[in-house]
Amino acid sequence: MRLGLALGYWGRCPDLGHLALAQEAERLGYDSVWTAEAWGSDAFTPLTWIAAHTSRIRLGTAVAQMAARSPVTTAMHALTLDHLSGGRMMLGLGLSGPQVVEGWYGRPFPKSPLTATREYVEVVRQVLRREGPVEVRGDFHAHPYTGEDATGLGKPLKPITHPLRADLPVLLGAEGPKNVAQTTRIADGWLPLYWSPLRTDVYEASLTGLRDGFAIAPMARAKVCDDVAEGLLPVKAMLGFYIGGMGHAARNFHADLMARMGYAEEARRIQELFLAGRREEAVLAVPDAFADEISLVGPRARIAERLDAWRRGPVTDLLVLAPDPHTLRVLAELNS
Repeated sequence: MRLGLALGYWGRCPDLGHLALAQEAERLGYDSVWTAEAWGSDAFTPLTWIAAHTSRIRLGTAVAQMAARSPVTTAMHALTLDHLSGGRMMLGLGLSGPQVVEGWYGRPFPKSPLTATREYVEVVRQVLRREGPVEVRGDFHAHPYTGEDATGLGKPLKPITHPLRADLPVLLGAEGPKNVAQTTRIADGWLPLYWSPLRTDVYEASLTGLRDGFAIAPMARAKVCDDVAEGLLPVKAMLGFYIGGMGHAARNFHADLMARMGYAEEARRIQELFLAGRREEAVLAVPDAFADEISLVGPRARIAERLDAWRRGPVTDLLVLAPDPHTLRVLAELNS
């Protein structure tokens, strides 16, 4: 199981420690470093900055949001950074939910998310393969554009720049069972948001017949500390926000996932509290057991024992959300 460093997205301002963490991860032998985006900082600019100050560690977006860019724009970002980094780029994509797609990006949320995702990936693949001009006649993506307001002058094009790698890895963030199953067919890897090594059966049906080399790369917050309850507080804060606020009360993919993982009543309660403006209570309502099983928190010996469970499953890459170099170093030692 390879280790990766997940840096997430910025909060109110840039985290000045991210570059040093990425450099330390490279020094410790971590395989990859990943950036993200929500509705603030973008995923590609920080990754480019990290690329310029590292030499070996692979670079991934976990995730770049599909609604933020046309698929050819995303492919341009990926092929450009792949060249600049010497072939270290991995493209992680996610559809996000209606609240973000329509509220932030001002785009309609697709009525068929699976079809929209499949078409998006196909356009990206065509750009990277550069076997000919990009031509897609999809329900959500058309190249060239032929809508009612088209001029009729559009022509199929292929990228001027020759991509460094036609097989640049494309990974997808997916939560629903059908979405995960499609990911195994059209992508090179899967980026689970929550993964519990105690509940691998949740995704068992969606992960049948995996081809060789398919990556399963979940994120897990890690913290070496003496007080487990205190170490879990950032995990619970993240879960409270995602379960309670990252989506509508009637359509929240994160809450649905928590329910499928055995915490349906707790997920509903977190949503109720968060949407009522009782955010601190929502965080405290996150069960310690759920926060604990999707993270690696506690003394070194406890983390070592729990890390074995992660290695026994199908996970190929553990993307660590770790706030300090000490935790990164301990995990590198335990995973060696």
